[in-house]
Formats: sequence, structure tokens, C-alpha cells
Amino acid sequence: MSASPSEDAATTVIQSEPLPGVRLIELNRPHRLNAMSTDLLRELHEALDALTDDTACRVVVLTGRGRGFCAGLDLVEHEGNRDGSPQSRLWLQKHIAALVPKLRALPQPVIAAVNGPASGGGLALALASDIRIAAPSAKFNASFVRIGLSGCDIGVSWLLPRLVGASRAFELLLTGRLIDAAEADRIGLVTRIAPEGEVVAAALETGRAIIGNSPMGVRMTKEVMWSQLEVSSLVAGLDLENRTQIMTSFTEDHGEAVAAFLARRAPVFEDR
Repeated sequence: MSASPSEDAATTVIQSEPLPGVRLIELNRPHRLNAMSTDLLRELHEALDALTDDTACRVVVLTGRGRGFCAGLDLVEHEGNRDGSPQSRLWLQKHIAALVPKLRALPQPVIAAVNGPASGGGLALALASDIRIAAPSAKFNASFVRIGLSGCDIGVSWLLPRLVGASRAFELLLTGRLIDAAEADRIGLVTRIAPEGEVVAAALETGRAIIGNSPMGVRMTKEVMWSQLEVSSLVAGLDLENRTQIMTSFTEDHGEAVAAFLARRAPVFEDR
């Protein structure tokens, strides 16, 4: 699925398959640090929509081309919207924010390979991914408060405290300050830091490890993990786990995994 050089110039979201079962999605506006233009928003929505029923895709890696992950909304392009109607502004707001539940709802785990600045909406994309791996040059900030808006936007005020804790989230949202990869790693915002230039390779390595597990098991792990962030009690969480485990125990892939373990061989999963 690799894109040709001519396509790169016109397409703001590039897709390829660097490994069987792994879809690499690259935001392609490097001259603007992959800031969200109208075209990029539309093409990213389309790419995520297409993945929902793509059973050949097991893992998604999201990254940016050039030296940035995503600098948030392209304020230069969208400056004209300042004089738009409340209805048009609300539509754009919802259009951007809808990317967050869309990433969460994908059946495939999403690995954010954060290769550079992830600000505003770019931070939201990283937080809405299931795993975050950073390059040493990665930087993160909730920039909304620094442009006269609420620091709470695009799901960041829900996601961030669940990853780093409420105390740290308050400080980051109220100041809008940039944090580097080392601090992001220290506070648990990212899983790990990969060497410069190797963040996508590190994400693919993690993707390969995920694909080694059964498709149904992986899908249910992602679904239950996200649901556990919203359940109200340990008992409710246990109920959810119990029912999911019994359901997956009836899959043929579970039997194959047990047989492969006993035979000391690699399992062959068929998503059945």
C-alpha cells in the first residue's frame, strides 16, 4: 500500500503496510509540522473509518512526516473561521474532537510514534492512542490555554489525568508548557523513548509483538482496558473481565494457543 512520490505531494495522510498486518498512517504536512488542515482532518477521518472493518489490519502505527508529529489545528488556514457562525465553529470543533473516540473505538491497537512536537490536537491524537513511543526530540503540550482558550479540549482533560494523574494534568493544562520526551517518560505519558530516527521502527517492533497474540484476545484487551477507565467500581470491572474471559475461552484461537503452548510451537491464529 506504499504511496508513490507524486501522491505524497497531494495527500495529507499517507498509508502503507511496512509489516503484514500493520498499517502505518503518516500525517503528511511536514512544512507545517503536520498541523491539522481541512484536508488532513478529512483524510484522517476517512483512513480511520476504513480501518473499522479491515480485518487484515491488526495494528495501526500513527506518526508524522518530517520533524513533527502534529502541531494541532493549523491556525493560519483556519483563521477565517474566527468570523464564522457559532454553527460552523461548533461543526469544526466536533469534527476534530470526533477523532478521539474514533481512535478509541478502532478494533486495532493504535501506537503513536511521536517523532517531534505533539501540541494541542496533536497531543490529543497521542493521548487517544493506546501506546505512545517517543523520539528524544518529541515535545508535548496542551497549547489551548496559550491561545486564549480553555485548556480542556479534544478529550485531553479526560485522557491526560488518567495517564499521568490529576495533579500533573492540572499543572500541564493550566500552564500549557512544553514537556520534553524525558519528562514525558518520567511521568508515564509515554511508554518509552526510542533512539532518534528509530521511533517508527520501535513502534513496528511493538506491533509485531502484539500480532503474536490472537486477534480476538487483542481486540478484547483494548476494548476492556478502555471500558475500565469508565467503570465505577472494582466489582463492575471484575464482572466485565469475567464475561469477556468466558467469551474468548470459546474461540478456536484459544484452543490453538493452549495446544501450541503444550507442543512448544508457535500458534497459528485464524481469528475463529
